[in-house]
Amino acid sequence: MEKLKAQAGPQSQVAELRPPGITTPPSIAQLEAEATRLVFPRFTEDTALRLGLVLVELARAGKLPVVINIRTTDRTLFHASLPGSAPLNDLWARRKSNTALRFHEASLLVGTCNRAKGETLAKHGLSSEEHADHGGAVPIRVKGAGVVAVATVSGLPQIEDHQLVVRGMDLILRS
Repeated sequence: MEKLKAQAGPQSQVAELRPPGITTPPSIAQLEAEATRLVFPRFTEDTALRLGLVLVELARAGKLPVVINIRTTDRTLFHASLPGSAPLNDLWARRKSNTALRFHEASLLVGTCNRAKGETLAKHGLSSEEHADHGGAVPIRVKGAGVVAVATVSGLPQIEDHQLVVRGMDLILRS
């Protein structure tokens, strides 16, 4: 964890993974601003591996029972199932990833927007067997190319899943 804090630089504050008392999800505006900020100059298989390993290191530091998955629409670039995670977490990761790839938005943002409008994924013709609008899947955007992949965490409450992915992406973007 200290290595990650050092990579993030002296200005950065890598918060604890499970800050106490998080009950309020981020607003739509906050999630949209986050998406604007999280843009990679390029994203390769090596970048996916680095991001995956950073997420593993963050999760291990917090002893978090998560599944970490990074994929494109047709290819898995990284996958890890950490101690305490369950097969169901793999299914949740796939469903959340499908949503982020379909909408080109974080699954938490899709769910937040749906709840604000009183809608569900079914309104868009999407089944709950293949999609989930719970937090944890964050699209990987590349400047000039758009969404090329998605990084997903499953195993924690949805806001914490989302925050873990964002922390990992921030660390990679700052390195």
